Amino acid sequence: MTNSDHSRRSVIKGIGVATAAGVLGEAPAARAASAVPAEGEIWSSEYWAKKGDIPLWMFRKRIGAPKQGEPPRPVVFFVHGSSVTSRVFDLTVPGKGEYSLLNVFARYGFDCWTMDHENYGKSGRTSGNADIASGVEDLKAAVEVIARETGERRYHFIGESSGALRAGAFAMAAPERIDRLVFAAFTYKGEGSPTLAKRAEQLAYYRSHNMRKRDRDMIRSIATRDRPGTSDPAVMEVLADVEMQFGDQIPTGTYLDMTANLPVVHPEKVPAPVLLVRGEYDGIAAVPDLEEFFNRLPNGDRQFIILPGTAHSVALATNRELFWHVTRAFLTMPTPIVT
Repeated sequence: MTNSDHSRRSVIKGIGVATAAGVLGEAPAARAASAVPAEGEIWSSEYWAKKGDIPLWMFRKRIGAPKQGEPPRPVVFFVHGSSVTSRVFDLTVPGKGEYSLLNVFARYGFDCWTMDHENYGKSGRTSGNADIASGVEDLKAAVEVIARETGERRYHFIGESSGALRAGAFAMAAPERIDRLVFAAFTYKGEGSPTLAKRAEQLAYYRSHNMRKRDRDMIRSIATRDRPGTSDPAVMEVLADVEMQFGDQIPTGTYLDMTANLPVVHPEKVPAPVLLVRGEYDGIAAVPDLEEFFNRLPNGDRQFIILPGTAHSVALATNRELFWHVTRAFLTMPTPIVT
């Protein structure tokens, strides 16, 4: 048995709770290209989308530069959350193993894309609060760039935390652009969430201010507020290093939506296949809240998976390989024969 075989088997054994619907929903008219694991150098490039006059920074990784006439690769778009930029999906942590989801899924054979939303990272600054509705407009601009560069019209989306809300709201607005959806650390109505209850104490501030303070301690708290030990503190220090280059202010819009305006994603209006991923100790995504969302999804091609030993941040968790495994499996599901 090779080391990689052993690693895959260990990951499979480590999966905690998984539920999957037994009835397959309607098959999409045209599935995205198949992902074929690839070896070679990872190629990357920057792009810019425009939302009106607002420039939006985009980033892409895949194995090898695009070549004319080559078979298409499935596109997967990673959507970041409230308190971090898209760097969370492409982190390099010396001596700690692989932490870049873009690298991992590029090697799986995907064409990987991400972006900084309005008022985040390298994207343009405005007087807005970058709420979920704003994020949907960002994604509308982004997919036009992807269509131009790849020729593909339908894409997988992976969103974490409020990034999952952005992806879900976009899926309601543009279902024709969606293949499969992965919602990590997602919240539906927010019921039973201690983190959101605590955050709601600042609701008046979120209503009256479009920006909030985001310092190193706040970034560190992402790994400690639910269950210390589920993420490596050294990784959070690296994340803080790369995030603080963009300043100590971050938009309030998604916090306002998550404390006052839920639900912003209505399951009945999401026809695509959906994978819900929750960390065992997540203080935002309560299990009954997610079960209600899951049960209301119209497509029988859906799964709800709980990852053991993991809290809110699954992308940077010590057990992050569990997330890689279940997400890759879901995105490479064969097209159902009977529907």
